[in-house]
Amino acid sequence: MNIQLDMIGIAVRDMAKALAFYRQLGLAIAEGAEQEDHVEVITPNGYRLAWDTVALIKGFDPEWVEPAGHAIGLAFKCDTPAAVDALYAQLTAAGYVGKRAPWDAFWGQRYAGVLDPDGNLIDLFAPLGG
Repeated sequence: MNIQLDMIGIAVRDMAKALAFYRQLGLAIAEGAEQEDHVEVITPNGYRLAWDTVALIKGFDPEWVEPAGHAIGLAFKCDTPAAVDALYAQLTAAGYVGKRAPWDAFWGQRYAGVLDPDGNLIDLFAPLGG
């Protein structure tokens, strides 16, 4: 049996706010998708990323309980350490909460963290010296 990760799903309270955030990370999300209860895109490296409204999830799983705090962690690779700094500055200037300002991690990456509109931790990183 061949099983492989194909899609990551994110529960969202407000589709428009969620998609606005992820567009700033460079994802090509169709205009007008904000009106949908389920939206998905294929990332440049072939993964599918999907968003479902809390209402949709509760519609097919009435016992589902919305998690508290960030329920997932996603990491977006940037081209350079300077790109991490620039994207972090762009996102925080747009009003998104910075969780950790850019720093040089001991494992050899420039790293930063921001929260998406639903409180999920989104990491930004790039190899140091690259």
